[in-house]
Amino acid sequence: MIPKQTIDEIFQTARVEEVIGDFVHLKKSGSNFKAKSPFVDEKTPSFMVSPAKQIWKCFSSSKGGNVVSFLMEAEHFTYVEALKWLANKYNIEIKEDRERTPEEIAAYTVRENLSIINEFARDHFVYNLHNNEQGKAIGLSYFIERGFREDIINKFQLGYCLDESNGFTKQALDKNYKLEYLEKVGLTKTKEDRSFDFFRGRVMFPIHSVAGKVLGFGGRTLKSDKKIAKYFNSPESELYNKSKILYGLYFAKTSIIKYDRCFLVEGYTDVISMHQAGVENVVASSGTALTEDQIKLIKRYSNNITILYDGDAAGIKASFRGIDMILAQGMNVKVVLFPDGEDPDSYAKKSTTSELEAYIEDNSKDFIVFKSDVLLEGAGNDPIKKAELINDIVASIAVIEDAIKRQIYCRECSSIFGIDEQTIIQAVNKVRANKTTSRYKSKNTSTQTSSSSQTQTQVQTGNNNIPIEYDIPIEAMIPDEYKEQAQTATKGTDRISSQEHDLIRILLNYGLFMIKTEHVEEDEEGNEEVSEVEVSVIELILHELEKDGINFENPIYETIHQLFREGVEKGEMYGEKFFLQHQDPDISSKAVDIVSNRYEISPKWIEKKVYTTTELEKLELAVKQSIYSYKTARLRNEKDAIKKEIDRLNEMQDEESIEEIRVLMARQIKLDKVIGLLTNNDSLGRVIH
Repeated sequence: MIPKQTIDEIFQTARVEEVIGDFVHLKKSGSNFKAKSPFVDEKTPSFMVSPAKQIWKCFSSSKGGNVVSFLMEAEHFTYVEALKWLANKYNIEIKEDRERTPEEIAAYTVRENLSIINEFARDHFVYNLHNNEQGKAIGLSYFIERGFREDIINKFQLGYCLDESNGFTKQALDKNYKLEYLEKVGLTKTKEDRSFDFFRGRVMFPIHSVAGKVLGFGGRTLKSDKKIAKYFNSPESELYNKSKILYGLYFAKTSIIKYDRCFLVEGYTDVISMHQAGVENVVASSGTALTEDQIKLIKRYSNNITILYDGDAAGIKASFRGIDMILAQGMNVKVVLFPDGEDPDSYAKKSTTSELEAYIEDNSKDFIVFKSDVLLEGAGNDPIKKAELINDIVASIAVIEDAIKRQIYCRECSSIFGIDEQTIIQAVNKVRANKTTSRYKSKNTSTQTSSSSQTQTQVQTGNNNIPIEYDIPIEAMIPDEYKEQAQTATKGTDRISSQEHDLIRILLNYGLFMIKTEHVEEDEEGNEEVSEVEVSVIELILHELEKDGINFENPIYETIHQLFREGVEKGEMYGEKFFLQHQDPDISSKAVDIVSNRYEISPKWIEKKVYTTTELEKLELAVKQSIYSYKTARLRNEKDAIKKEIDRLNEMQDEESIEEIRVLMARQIKLDKVIGLLTNNDSLGRVIH
């Protein structure tokens, strides 16, 4: 296990904006950062990162947390894996109490076991390449002959699997890795009780996640036998899903963000050669047809994709569907075609950085021009084929959601083919209308439920609705008379849940603040002596809950409540940071949910001296009202339950029932009196021992 002091050091050192910035393109927004959600599709950025609080919040998916929980959510790390990743990023040494035994390794989840084995395999193949005679003579020689420098070979962790039956498998089993997991990741195959290395005799290309974890491998044979497949890839597993992975993205993401453009190529060596030539914002689909998930991965970092093709016409035509998918995601796509006989790998090897960049810049074509050029070659002067070509391009334009972009492409299409622009527009609109009708019919084949809408606070200025940034809870803006009506309308569990949420919100946001209350003691003669004292918000709320024996009904809120109590009993006052960085993701996520403010007071308000009343300025009143409301909600719930029981007993009309009704009505009267006292609010916080 990782010692607590090391975990504390990791949390103190790691910066949430730096870590998330490795995965998502963040833009400054006041004192925070914002971005489009990495978890759901959205047009308006709702993903917020707070450097001050070291938290993140995705308002579209309702996910949120600290720097560790982001890695757990985005990369599917375990808690320990996320800590180790951060320790590695910030050069923090982790001294675990002891090494894990083979039994403990076997007890990990399947995903963790597969990840551990892949890391071992990568190191094994790298060692072979540089230290084994066969590896150096065959594998390393191949990479050097291909023109790869040593630093690039090391950067991409290239390796070699010895041309032996089971050399790797034997070593892995000797290290106590399970055969079933070796088979699951595709490193070992078993036939008729004989296990052998799947990648034997191949140079190895590790395939990394965005965070740098090895998810799988690509292996290239160096034999000339045409019956042998040139490339083998790892099979699909809990760890490796080729449709959701882009080769080289781990090494390219920073450069993609920097230049706001991603170059898309086909193979491993294309990526590696371009890196060696100094162009690093490049990824590969690794020979698979481009998928929607891969496009969304790129979209995290940039909206601009340039596809780099070699001269294979058949391959280019097959890729047109991928271009339409990119357009449908609202991204901008350009295409570069390399000269006959050249591909990104070969061209990059013979070019300097400036020459490669210049070629790409000079030969970049908008998708509509490129598609027209390619298809026109086959159409010739045949009017029918030309009409089919135009309809093909119209279909591509139709997938673009942005109306202005569609208009521009319609104009360009009109210019290229000499057809009236209005005709092109009508054709595009017809395609879009048909798709909309089709979707509508599909949706109405089953019962539809209305989705929840998101409310934005706006202020009317002239003819414009301008969103105002603020840091004031919406509750504080509602007049008291409407609050009362709302409380009357809210029943049962909802009533309790909302009040519990508010009380925990007060504890997390203001728990360490001091407020004034009355301290009451009796002298020897039984007379009350009242004095004013200052106590923390935590102490006051815990005292009031304990005095009435109240625990929270919501399990997460009750856990947080008990953690506050345990802290006070140990003489520690836990602030929001304790909960935001808690190792239980449910607690940290809930804490983030509560302390996150999507809006903050605009600096322009301050410049114009527009002042607002914040909750903090009336903290004593806010705390007392929160406690009153919670206690009152619980009492009203009890009154509701009593009323139901009285109604049930009234139907029975026997002596025993009548007596029970009298007892219940007496209880009702007492509850009304207590509710009246709470409403009067003079008694709150007066008994502090």
